[in-house]
Amino acid sequence: MPFSPAAVPSRRGLQCVAAAETLPCEVWEHVFSFLSSDPDRNAVSIVCRMFHRIDRFSRTKIFIPNCYAAKPSVVFSRFPNVRRLWIKGKPHFADFNLVPDGWGGSAMEWVRVLIECCPMLVELRFKRMVVTDECLEMVAKGFKGFQNLGLVSCEGFTCRGLAAIASNCRSLKELDLTENDMDDNAGNWLGSFPETSTSLVSLNFFSLDGEVNASILEQLVTRCKNLKTLRFNRSVCLNRLAKILKLAPQLVDLGTGKLSADPQPELYSELKSAFSACKGLKALSGIWQPSSFYLPAVYTVGNVLETLNLSYTCIESSEFVKLIKCCPNVRKLWVLDFVEDEGLEAVASSCRFLQELRVFPSESHLYGVVHPISLTERGLVAVSAGCPMLHSVLYFCHQMTNAALLAIAKNQPNFTRFRLCVIEPHAPDYVTQQPLDAGFSAIVKSCKSLRRLSVSGLLTDRVFKSIGKHANNLEMLSIAFAGDSDAGLHYILSGCKSLRKLEIRDCPFGDKALLANAAKLETMRSLWMSSCWVSLGACKLLAQKMPRLNVEVINEDAGPRDRWPEDGYVEKVYIYRSLAGPRSDAPNYVWTV
Repeated sequence: MPFSPAAVPSRRGLQCVAAAETLPCEVWEHVFSFLSSDPDRNAVSIVCRMFHRIDRFSRTKIFIPNCYAAKPSVVFSRFPNVRRLWIKGKPHFADFNLVPDGWGGSAMEWVRVLIECCPMLVELRFKRMVVTDECLEMVAKGFKGFQNLGLVSCEGFTCRGLAAIASNCRSLKELDLTENDMDDNAGNWLGSFPETSTSLVSLNFFSLDGEVNASILEQLVTRCKNLKTLRFNRSVCLNRLAKILKLAPQLVDLGTGKLSADPQPELYSELKSAFSACKGLKALSGIWQPSSFYLPAVYTVGNVLETLNLSYTCIESSEFVKLIKCCPNVRKLWVLDFVEDEGLEAVASSCRFLQELRVFPSESHLYGVVHPISLTERGLVAVSAGCPMLHSVLYFCHQMTNAALLAIAKNQPNFTRFRLCVIEPHAPDYVTQQPLDAGFSAIVKSCKSLRRLSVSGLLTDRVFKSIGKHANNLEMLSIAFAGDSDAGLHYILSGCKSLRKLEIRDCPFGDKALLANAAKLETMRSLWMSSCWVSLGACKLLAQKMPRLNVEVINEDAGPRDRWPEDGYVEKVYIYRSLAGPRSDAPNYVWTV
């Protein structure tokens, strides 16, 4: 951790430290147990040597935001008693296919060192990493009391690796497989759970493709009496759902798979009865088809639902309105744009406790929808006015106006996350044909607690001046197809006091602002720039000025490195703070300058 004058105790502070050292370490270990956040622990650990030592041996949970930011051996030498570890790999823009295949993010080195240094590990979560079957087999055999595995947006594994986890982790409580790209999904890995396995509390394979033996799933559900979360994929047919619900009425979180089949009144009655028995159900997700005969069965649990995820569901606005009116207590809602403005207006009038809204774009032609989707700024304005507890929004739309953004800013000054994605690049206010500067400026001026922001549409440097000046608590900013010149990037880097992650694509930002604000980059976690005006020469200068930064230049189509021109623009540059130095597993098209 870099030296900070603010970290030096005052005279009064030194007296307090001296007094603190008179208490037994056991007392302070108990006090430290109430410090749950890493920033709090980091701050306390630099107060004195005793606190540093106590933090070292008492910290059991670690979050690594970048797998290349530190060496695993150094991390576990500093914290030898880690029992829970969360690691992120590829940059966030990997979710938008901007990080090329083979870039890196392997979990292997972390797993190897973990097995050697942390045999008591009980929880491991990877996000956007390459996790091979060998990794999973090592985890399955290397930690005797292993309980929780989470893989989010990962790749590289097959059913073989999952089978190893299922068959060897006898104390497994949670297996969370979210949005993964599995190389082979033809195996029956669920059948690898031993007949004595009863410990599962959470099982999620909602987004995995491949067939599942429903009989084996039913047997597993029957054995695991404490199962609270169960999300299965679309291969589990509807007539099995009613039976599974009867076997596990204690479920709190349910992913139903397909809620579609030929209309059968008897099956509908069974399904409705099974849903009615799930008194504690709080979260529901599904892959439902339009005009499903069975959808009204869900209405019976609508009143108790707090989370509703329809981001895989092409439920149209008329059906959605009926459903959402039965769900007045929903706090978290994810939907596709099929719900249209009419559906969101129903949300505004029905869901007074809504805290988070995500509206994703659909490919309507894939669902056989021929009429144009009517989702505009109107729906978002309605929700902002009708849901006073709303603080997080992700909204994809085709049009927006400054007037709408001004109304949203006025209605919701408590936003902590506001991500607006106008799908058409450089789209102006469609009423006035003006840039959306005024609207986004109103958001950052009004929402003082804003921590995450995504901007889009036609934007000039004026909006970035406003963001730099007013967004003092902003931690993550995503920019696409915006700005006039280098000044826009300068405003961001010279302002935004709390900025930790900055993602930029297709903007006219380049060398001058980057080099002028080099010191700011060392206080941040990472900067990603793609299709901008950054030269190889500037990247080299930045690396020389800031040796504690890894400056990775990514040129997939530029040929051998020795032929890359100094004044030529790089395709992508990824800059991040690292204690480990340049990584050793970079492919040929990645150069740490």
